[in-house]
Amino acid sequence: MVKYLNNNNSGFQQWNAARDSNVKRSRWAGILWWFILFLAAWWVLSWWMGPSGVNTGADEVKLETIDVSTVPVSEIKSENLTAKVQGLRISDIELLKYASDASDDNSAPVVLLGSENSYALVGLIANGTDVPGQTTVWNQDGDMYTWRNSDGLEFRRAITIDGYVISVADTINNTTADAISVAPYAEILRANDAESSAGVYTGAVAYVNSDLEREDWARIADKSFAYSTTNGFIGFVDQYWETILSVASPDQTMRVRPAGNMYQVDTVAAPVTIASGETKTITTNLYMGPRDHRILQSADAKITGIDETVDYGWFWFFVRPILWLLHVLNSVVMNYGVAIIIMTLLLRLAMWPLTRKSYVSMMAMQKMQPEMARIQKLYANDKARMQMEMMRLYQTHKTSPMSGCLPMLIQIPIFFALYKALLISVQMRSAHFLWISDLASMDPYFILPILMGLTMWLQQHLQTASTGVQTNDAVAQTQKVMKWMPLIFTVMFAWMPAGLVLYWTVSNIFGIGQMYYIKKLGK
Repeated sequence: MVKYLNNNNSGFQQWNAARDSNVKRSRWAGILWWFILFLAAWWVLSWWMGPSGVNTGADEVKLETIDVSTVPVSEIKSENLTAKVQGLRISDIELLKYASDASDDNSAPVVLLGSENSYALVGLIANGTDVPGQTTVWNQDGDMYTWRNSDGLEFRRAITIDGYVISVADTINNTTADAISVAPYAEILRANDAESSAGVYTGAVAYVNSDLEREDWARIADKSFAYSTTNGFIGFVDQYWETILSVASPDQTMRVRPAGNMYQVDTVAAPVTIASGETKTITTNLYMGPRDHRILQSADAKITGIDETVDYGWFWFFVRPILWLLHVLNSVVMNYGVAIIIMTLLLRLAMWPLTRKSYVSMMAMQKMQPEMARIQKLYANDKARMQMEMMRLYQTHKTSPMSGCLPMLIQIPIFFALYKALLISVQMRSAHFLWISDLASMDPYFILPILMGLTMWLQQHLQTASTGVQTNDAVAQTQKVMKWMPLIFTVMFAWMPAGLVLYWTVSNIFGIGQMYYIKKLGK
């Protein structure tokens, strides 16, 4: 980002010199300025987007422990997942296609709701009659569970899996002489996973009247939230995984709240009236799977709006095309590291006209340097005349002091977009490249950050003009600070995702080659 500013003879520095030739800037002032700039950039990377929500002021609920040890445990499974069913509870969801250790494809599968007292629960509420509870022992026949209460009401539950959506269909057959009313409800209880996420929104999400609400872990720990909606869903999202529930029934009240040392989301829908002799089915869909936009789009057929839960950040208009391009390239070369290299080259080629103009302008500035120095010295006591003469010089040479900044400004959103893409892409989580086992995490041997720092230093060195012209103190101090940029960036990038460092390194190498080529043509 800073390569176009690091030049003894850049128009940007000369422009500042013309305005501030008599201003004495200390070395510490320059260092403080860059330090503040990097802190601001890091803050944007870390926090990205602030969550929104509506506080209800509700109190924390006490975690109720129910002994379900007498309830038989069964298993449901498909090619994508397996899960444990114990009465109304569903837990220990294993995602068979995703390894728990991103660096080891042979490690055990990722498990959702696998910790103690973590589960999803789907049930019914009724007045005047009994409905299945958490300690109810169902009669199981394959994927069908049945239970009959003392009044003669028959409950049948079928659990099916489609992709990563677990559908629970409760059929109530009213064989009594009177009409009954039952209200469906569902909940998810789990611990938070805030420590495993960085730079991506995690916490609770609620789809309320076609609007997505977000509450992060810290806000849930302090407050409870409630929403009234005609339809929607509620659940939890981690960096790579989601646990979402959606009751296919209107007029719901959804809540997010702390429960002891756990967190709970739940929803209760409006009562359903079942006349005597009538049979009705209520369906609840649970999404238990990755935060993969393509998979979520398929799940959207059963849980409307779930594809909106992916956190693309402020630069979503760059993140989505970058992810699409990476997936397409990976389908061809079968390696995400190679895909990042090809994508970097394609992006740099697309920006070739702008960077070429920047380099040509830089070379023009170098040729103008002696005349600039003469003007600064001649009009040292007349800043207005100095600026006027400098502007005339720029017009004569058909260049601008800011012409080299445009490529840098374009790369900033691309940089942040790729950073976000690497953090939210489940595929990147276990993508291998050479010695790197996970492109979404840091380089364990710091080879790429060091290589990036060296290429940045070389590019900086090649851009430095050695005309021997004396510059003023302001420019000299800025140049001294800029010389530390490769080292600062090396340290800062050491803990960045390896895929991002790979992009920046390849971009530097391309820039070095482009500079040689343009200089050769200019001779």
